[in-house]
Amino acid sequence: MSRSAQVTGGLLATLGGVAVAVQGRVNGSLAQALQNGFLAALISFVGGLIVLLAAVLSRPGGRDGLRRLADSLRHRRIRWWECIGGISGAFLVGSQGIAVATIGVAVFTVAVVVGQLVSSLVVDRMGIGPGEPKSLTTARVAGAGLGVVAVVVAVSHQFTSPGALWLALLPLVAGLLMGWQQAVNGLVREAAAHSAATILVNFTVGTTALTLVNLVVLRGVPGELPSEWWLYLGGLLGILGVGGAIVSVRFIGVLMVGLCGVSGQLVGAVLLDVVNGSLAVPTVVGVVLTLVSVGVAALPSGKMWLRKKGAQ
Repeated sequence: MSRSAQVTGGLLATLGGVAVAVQGRVNGSLAQALQNGFLAALISFVGGLIVLLAAVLSRPGGRDGLRRLADSLRHRRIRWWECIGGISGAFLVGSQGIAVATIGVAVFTVAVVVGQLVSSLVVDRMGIGPGEPKSLTTARVAGAGLGVVAVVVAVSHQFTSPGALWLALLPLVAGLLMGWQQAVNGLVREAAAHSAATILVNFTVGTTALTLVNLVVLRGVPGELPSEWWLYLGGLLGILGVGGAIVSVRFIGVLMVGLCGVSGQLVGAVLLDVVNGSLAVPTVVGVVLTLVSVGVAALPSGKMWLRKKGAQ
């Protein structure tokens, strides 16, 4: 893989992370207006799904991509469970609604990042995503560890004294699923040979899952939807976030996508804080540390002690 392709992949993953950060704020505001986080998430997914349906089905390339994916499923070149990565996003949103109010945003964020980076190391090592398996090197493990430290620093000013910390298992599992999601989405992208078609599959699965969740926890339909147009941009931002990961994973691997995505999310948080006039020094330090963690993980190094003795 050329250096320019790797740089391009890193930038796409980082921009996707920025989009995810803005999406979180938008969906959070919509949830507050509706007093229903599950419904806000469903509205966000449905908005993105409508845009993707129009974009994919209206173009021959998109329809061909869906046909290629269906053919790959029919001939078992890809398995059905590799096509349901979108359920991870639904699980993340569900865990937000259950856990954030109790354990706080800071603990939730750290648990998600820990799960995501650990999962990214594992799926890269196992070769679940597109490309060859990537060995556990000192640089990659150190970069992942530094990424976790960076997020802890970035959100340290938000820590309270949360109770029921066992609920942190939910965002931890959500983070583990995110690493898997990025890997299998890359496989779907290879089977479909079309990025927008892959994102459409992701949004279809996520919308279905969130619809079922809303049916289970339905608390009534709001009498009036908020009128602010920007509250409905979550779907478009989600397309950018998922798309950045899908396109870049084949260039830089799941771990680097995770680190670059975390970097983008923290950069987005800084930009939003600047706009709101509430920038915190720990957040800036966390951004710097995440950028360093990306550089560390990208360094070449020998394999760790996990290699077989016969290879030593």
